[in-house]
Amino acid sequence: MDFRLSYNLFGLPLGSASVVLVNHSLTGDADVTGENGWWSELIGHGKVIDTQQYTILAFNFPGNGVDNDVIEHYDHFVLRDVANLFKEALDHLGVDRLYAAIGGSIGGALVWEMGASFPDLIENLIPIACDWKTTDWVLANTLLQDRILHNSKNPLYDARIHAIMCYRTPESFKTRFGRSIHEEKGIFNIDSWLLYHGEKLDNRFLLQAYKLMNHLLRTIDITEGRGSFEKVASKIKGSIHLVSINTDLFFTDAENRETYTRLMEKKANLHYHTISSVHGHDAFLIEYDQLNCMLSPLFTNIHIQS
Repeated sequence: MDFRLSYNLFGLPLGSASVVLVNHSLTGDADVTGENGWWSELIGHGKVIDTQQYTILAFNFPGNGVDNDVIEHYDHFVLRDVANLFKEALDHLGVDRLYAAIGGSIGGALVWEMGASFPDLIENLIPIACDWKTTDWVLANTLLQDRILHNSKNPLYDARIHAIMCYRTPESFKTRFGRSIHEEKGIFNIDSWLLYHGEKLDNRFLLQAYKLMNHLLRTIDITEGRGSFEKVASKIKGSIHLVSINTDLFFTDAENRETYTRLMEKKANLHYHTISSVHGHDAFLIEYDQLNCMLSPLFTNIHIQS
């Protein structure tokens, strides 16, 4: 099977500075900074990941719908395949070492997989709001997503509404909406907001791309065919900086703390950070003050490519 792999470069030219790889989340893309960048609060001119100091590289997941790129038959395509494709692309670009690889949600899970598949590649692994495996809870929710995507009359619209309920928390909804009414529409503001996001995704994303990305969520497992988690993760040479969210209902803080506990005796260069927020999984796209404070020590010094 042939794949089309597109990417964006930001910051300093390749070969002149250390490279930071940024992996996007489920409905994201390689446009990570700039006017329309989805992580511009974190990456950019004068930001924590400074485009004046680093080369920023971001690939599109193959089949994520950018430029109408989709994969029709994806049943046997797994996240490890994406890691291998990214590595081939890095080799093609002449990048044999990454100062950091960072990503949120499935993008963070891909950081785990790249670290496990290529233990010498990444100096600093920063998986945010994710896990190294698909838990039963995520399997259950992605099964429901798959059912919606294949059976609903408005599949993208309806799947997005369900997904947002995994990405936020009851307290987040209460804090923002408080059972208030949208006066013009005559409906609850929470209803209006969810319907808006369902329509927004339906207008900008491809159904086949969503099906693929949801499928990839079900294939996260760095231990497949390799042995125990401790055995696999302890071989990763770079420092691992786990960033969890205390209210995450999707990739839970409890699972991340268990990961840290299991690995801390096997790996010295392991660090744990917790974002405190009412907003749940989406906090990695909201709580920038906390995230910037956590990451600042890693990115404050200029790193010149040797």
